[in-house]
Amino acid sequence: MENRDPVKHHCDHYDDSHYDSMRHRKYGSEEVDVVIVGLGAAGGVLIRDLAKAGFSVVGMEAGPFWNPQTDFASDELYAQRLAWQDTRLTTGSDPLQFGSNNSGRGVGGGTVHFTGVFYRFHKSDFMTYTLDGVGADWPITYEDLAPYYDKIEHELKVSGPREFPWGEFHGPYPYPEREPISANAQIFRRGCEALGIRSTTAPLAILSAPFAGRPPCINRGFCNQGCLPNAKFSTLIHHVPEALRYGAEILTDSMVTQILVDRDGRVSGVEFVHDGRTYKQKAKLVIVSAFAIETPRLLLNSACGKYPNGLANSSGLVGKYIMPHSGHDVYAKFDQEIRLYKGTPVMAVSQDFYETDPKRGFARGYSLNAHGSRPVEMASGAAAKASIWGKELREIMLAYNFFARITVVGEVLPNINNCVTLSDEKDEYGLPRALVSFSYGDNDRKLIAHGVAKCNEILEAAGGTPAFVVPDTAHLLGGCRMGKDPETSVVNEFCQSHDIPNLFICDASVFVTSGGANPTETIMAIASRTADYIISHSSELFSRDKLMLKAVHHLH
Repeated sequence: MENRDPVKHHCDHYDDSHYDSMRHRKYGSEEVDVVIVGLGAAGGVLIRDLAKAGFSVVGMEAGPFWNPQTDFASDELYAQRLAWQDTRLTTGSDPLQFGSNNSGRGVGGGTVHFTGVFYRFHKSDFMTYTLDGVGADWPITYEDLAPYYDKIEHELKVSGPREFPWGEFHGPYPYPEREPISANAQIFRRGCEALGIRSTTAPLAILSAPFAGRPPCINRGFCNQGCLPNAKFSTLIHHVPEALRYGAEILTDSMVTQILVDRDGRVSGVEFVHDGRTYKQKAKLVIVSAFAIETPRLLLNSACGKYPNGLANSSGLVGKYIMPHSGHDVYAKFDQEIRLYKGTPVMAVSQDFYETDPKRGFARGYSLNAHGSRPVEMASGAAAKASIWGKELREIMLAYNFFARITVVGEVLPNINNCVTLSDEKDEYGLPRALVSFSYGDNDRKLIAHGVAKCNEILEAAGGTPAFVVPDTAHLLGGCRMGKDPETSVVNEFCQSHDIPNLFICDASVFVTSGGANPTETIMAIASRTADYIISHSSELFSRDKLMLKAVHHLH
């Protein structure tokens, strides 16, 4: 394979500074093997792996093909366009907030603006019901994903500590840990040490040394605004350019509005809108990787005569059991300057409180991330979420350089009432907007209170004065849960719909539990495993007769 600079390769796909995918059609009206809806963490892996295996693949993305050199900037307001900004309605006792740090819109999805934190799930995450009597067990185990974790970490050259003390994987990582760590990370580690809490540098999908023409991180600090030098991994700069070289087609600014179904009940492709016009793309197999809101929304919006309640929804569970992480931010003021904007946002972590401890009075646990903050993020969080206004807010922001922050990434237990449904309000395509309902449970609230208290203890032990807490959530998961029983799940262990054998759902929506850690690596591991399954079962999956026999067997 030709070894080309990723940035230059990416720019090759622009014409007059704007990539118009419809002027570069490769397949057009031709039936392809696979259509993938969404090109984020899961979709990027899938399109690369399937194209590499020789299949004809079209990737559909609602947003643009970003150019890191011209579309990314160290500007918080400008970079909000990297996230999905379409209106979503929200309700419940603890309504979720959407916007600038949510799912991505554009090639690369959320990997374009994530912090690069790259955790594996623990063995316990896949069997919470068996171990702790809460949530539900996954149909897969840590051991099923372990080789895919290994593969992805080595492929991306994940940087990490010499020894990772928690879970089943203790290192070493392919690339050494990032050094030096930020002042905020130093404060965190100092406080942890004073209290006897283990901490370490963070495992990151961010280069600590050169790789494949990409430079190591320069501590620009604006990871959430897109990595301009390309030191941080994203499927935009890693998987998608490879997929293109293997022959895949990418259709950008193309909003998929419906999954098409033939008279036999198989999916036959997708309908999408580009530049105000409606098109169809025929395919033997469809994979939906559009995030925990847009995936259920698309499945429900694709209801038809054969599937009046939406696709893959015989269980009635499409859109149910959504789970964010409780992501509360705890701030403290110090006498010396910290400068939260300095360095990669997350450079030190602890998982000492990850597993269930009965003495704490709640099940499951959380990670602690020493998390930097840019000024607009801090000010808007304090105002909109912590209700700090006027003189107090002004004084806080004048002292911005003297604040440190720790973020709790807390496990939220699945609840069937936390869900994505269709509202009565229509969007620009005439489709019902997503209505997202969420409320914390009693266990969730106890976990949050413990995590916030622990953050304050750490910050005080490091010499700070606790100042305020910004209640927040992150990493929305669930909505199309994985399971063995078609009556209690939407997809099987390989992300294949129980109802429609040539429909796969592969993204954060298939999560059964949320874990207490950033989910990107697990999303990618599941996608890689799903790709292997599709490749090894392609003759069956692409055969209409074999698929129909399987579908008939399931329905009876």
